Amino acid sequence: MAIPRQLPNAITIARIPLAVVFFVLLLLGGTFGLADIAVRWIAAILFIVAISTDWVDGYLARRYDIVSDFGKLWDPIADKLLTGAGFIGLAVLGELQWWIVVVILIREWGITVHRLMVAKEHVVAAAWMGKIKTAVQGVALSWALLPLYVLIGVEAWVLVTVVLMIVVLILTVASGIDYIVAQVRGARHAR
Repeated sequence: MAIPRQLPNAITIARIPLAVVFFVLLLLGGTFGLADIAVRWIAAILFIVAISTDWVDGYLARRYDIVSDFGKLWDPIADKLLTGAGFIGLAVLGELQWWIVVVILIREWGITVHRLMVAKEHVVAAAWMGKIKTAVQGVALSWALLPLYVLIGVEAWVLVTVVLMIVVLILTVASGIDYIVAQVRGARHAR
């Protein structure tokens, strides 16, 4: 079965407007308000669908050998927009501490800016640790976004959320360090 060559890139680009819609719905859904619980469920499900497309576009590109420099560059950017919207939205709602969000976003956008700066020379694809970090961020954000506190209780939900976010923070910082070390080694080797 043949697929259109631009399908993976189209899926990647679709995550960008989905991130905006998700963010608006998340803020409209509020926090711990039963009146807005349906909107919160919709926002969470939209996030889960959108973050799942990260796997789909990558799979299609590799499976059908249509990996592109465009996809290598824009896939992480679309991921950062979506996960950034999740982190910021949770902080705005008071469900996640701002300092955690700031550390994560500095790492995420610092590396994204670097990728854009060197894009004319070469495209920096995501490394294995960055891919694991993105997957764990997706799981942790999905958990934090789903209003499961109505089913398991606020205390249990908060405990699991805190543990997941600590793991995300550690992986985000560690993968950032790994990226910087790899770039420094690459620059030295190029000379």
